[in-house]
Amino acid sequence: MRIIKTIAQTKRLIERVKKSGKTIGFVPTMGYLHEGHLSLVRIARRKSQFVVVSIFVNPTQFGPSEDLAKYPQDMKRDAALLKKENVDLIFYPSVNEIYPPDYKTYVYVKELSRLMCGITRPHHFQGVTTVVLNLFNIVKPDIAVFGAKDYQQGVIIKRMTKDLNLDIKIVLGKIIREKDGLAMSSRNIYLSPRHRKNAIVLYQAVRRIRHDFRQGFSDPKRAKTMMRQMIEKKNGRIDYIAVVNKNTLSPVKKLGAGTLIALAVFFGKTRLIDNTIL
Repeated sequence: MRIIKTIAQTKRLIERVKKSGKTIGFVPTMGYLHEGHLSLVRIARRKSQFVVVSIFVNPTQFGPSEDLAKYPQDMKRDAALLKKENVDLIFYPSVNEIYPPDYKTYVYVKELSRLMCGITRPHHFQGVTTVVLNLFNIVKPDIAVFGAKDYQQGVIIKRMTKDLNLDIKIVLGKIIREKDGLAMSSRNIYLSPRHRKNAIVLYQAVRRIRHDFRQGFSDPKRAKTMMRQMIEKKNGRIDYIAVVNKNTLSPVKKLGAGTLIALAVFFGKTRLIDNTIL
């Protein structure tokens, strides 16, 4: 396994890999890896012959009052985990390597980026799509694997890939959960013991709607009300609850197969997301 910090050196290596005929699988991350990330690496390993993982805490997707300065990082630990997964290359650039002082270009997927997480984080997805396209142009993957926990992000990246005619297959890996159901996230370490205990209500809420749907329940407004009541009883501060079409992210009038139930909730200062597809 190699760790490379520069774009130029990474491009030279990728060119040699391409010439050898190997397919490239890519998993972009912000580091502080957990089992959710590693499950994506395993998908890339199965579906490609040369696996690249990027570790880069992308400043352009954080708002001014968000947690960029304290976002957890442990490169030594991450490298050890990725070595066990037989990763071929870790791309580990600095901020100046990706965004030099004269950087001026950004990528924005209209409409989809304004919904859900984009309402209270208006610049978030512009930062995501900009850095992902940049990384795609450096790594030149055949497939790229993202986590389904960030489902809106996956929809937006698929749209960008389609609109810009990128020859990259986007794969979404399933949500990996703790034993009590909480979706794995690097931000879970911020939670106090009390907030950590309360946060499992996110999984309980989406599971409740999934169960009720199987019993014939179909009212989106009532679904949102029930989830809101469950979450607020556990002192969660709701950013949004969305009941939408999984492809367009547009609100639905009736629950059905393919309906996405997604939510973002603060426990203390920590914002967590979760979702399920009916």
